[in-house]
Amino acid sequence: MLFNTRRFGLFVHWGLYSIPAWHEQIQWRMDMPKEEYVLLKEKFNPVAFDPCRWIDAAEAAGMQYLCFTTKHHDGFCMWDTKFTDYNIMNTPWGKDALKMIADACHERNFGLHLYYSNPDWHHPNAVNQGGNHQLLRQNKGDEPDEDKYIEYIKNQVNELCSNYGKIDALFWDIPQSRYEPSINQLVRTLQPGILINDRGYDKGDYDTPERTVPEGKRFSRYTEACQSIGRQSWGYREDEDYYSNKFLMQSIDKIMAMGGNYLLNVGPKADGALPKQALDILETLGSWYNRVKEAFEGTTPISSLFDRDDCMFTRNGNVLYIHFYKSPQSAGLLLNPLVTEPICVTVLNNGKKLDAKVERIPVFSMPHSEQKECLRVKKIPANELIDEVIILKLEFENLDRALSLCGL
Repeated sequence: MLFNTRRFGLFVHWGLYSIPAWHEQIQWRMDMPKEEYVLLKEKFNPVAFDPCRWIDAAEAAGMQYLCFTTKHHDGFCMWDTKFTDYNIMNTPWGKDALKMIADACHERNFGLHLYYSNPDWHHPNAVNQGGNHQLLRQNKGDEPDEDKYIEYIKNQVNELCSNYGKIDALFWDIPQSRYEPSINQLVRTLQPGILINDRGYDKGDYDTPERTVPEGKRFSRYTEACQSIGRQSWGYREDEDYYSNKFLMQSIDKIMAMGGNYLLNVGPKADGALPKQALDILETLGSWYNRVKEAFEGTTPISSLFDRDDCMFTRNGNVLYIHFYKSPQSAGLLLNPLVTEPICVTVLNNGKKLDAKVERIPVFSMPHSEQKECLRVKKIPANELIDEVIILKLEFENLDRALSLCGL
C-alpha cells in the first residue's frame, strides 16, 4: 500500500506561471486578464527539461514518488489532451511533458501521482463567480455550465488514467460544493488500486493538510501533508523566501512520526530545470533523511503512549525511536515511566552510541517524595547537531515487556 511503503514524495508545480516567476496564481492574484495571460503559451519552451534529473534529485533526497501538476487553476494542460487547445502541445516546445515524466517514473520504479485542479480560469464552462479560488468575474464570452464542465473533467480524467500507465494516486485540488462521486468511480475503474485525496467530489481515501503540522500524536486516517520549499509560492518564484532546512526537517519528522506521508514541493524554472536553491535544500534534507529514515519507514506511531510534547515516538518490533521534532532542551532525557534499560542506544544522525541507565534523578518540577527511578538517556549531542532533527534508536530485548512493566 502507498502509505506503508512510499512515505516521502516530490510535488512539482510547473506551468505557464513559471515564466513571469511570481506565483502560480498570478492570473488571479494580480487580476491579469485572460487574453494577456494566455500569451505566455507562446513563450513556453523548456529546453532544459529532463524528468530524469528531477527524479535524480528526488531519489537523492530519499523520495520515492512524484506528484505532477497536470492542470493548475489557470486551466493550462501539461499533456496532449484532445479536449482543449490550451495545452502544452500548442507551445513552441510542443511536447507531452506528462508522458516524458510518466515514462521516466515507470522505467525507474518511481511512484507517479497526478494533480488536477477543479477550479479552471480558462475553460468557458467553468464557474468563476468569486467562489473558492475562482475568478471574481467570468471571462468575456464564457458560458458557465457545471454539468458541461464536469463532463470536461471526466473526459480529461479518462485521458490521464488511460494513456500514462499506472498511477498510484490522484490529487484533486480545491474541493467544490457539488458532490459527484461518479468522477472518482470512473478513476477507480480506469486505475484499480489508485488512492484519491479528499479535495475532489467526495471524501476520497486520504487527507491533505497544507503548510501546517496538525496537533496530535497519530493520524486517524491516511494523511499526506504537503509543503513547499518556499514561503510564498508553489510555482517557481524568482525572489522566493526559502524555508530553513531545520524547519522542513521538523515538519517532515512530526508528520511522519504521526504516521503520515510528506509531499515536498519544488517549482521548476521556465526552462524546466530545478532552481539551484531547491537542489541545495533537497541535498541537505536528503543527507539527513537517508541517515534517519529507518525511524519512519516500516514503523508504527506510538507517541500516544507517552504524555509529553517535546518529542515523538515510533517503533519497529523491539526498537523504539525517539524523535526530537523540537530541539532537545538539554543533553539528557528522562523517559518516565520506562524502567527497562535498552541493549543499545544510537543517534541515527551520526551513529554515535549513548549511555542509558535506570536511575533516580533529582527533578526540579516534581516533589522529591514522588520521584522514582526511570530510564535516563545521557549525553545527547544537542549542540553538536543543532542544525538537524535528532532521532535516537533504542533497541530492547523485549519492547512489549518493557512497556507493560510501566503500564504503557
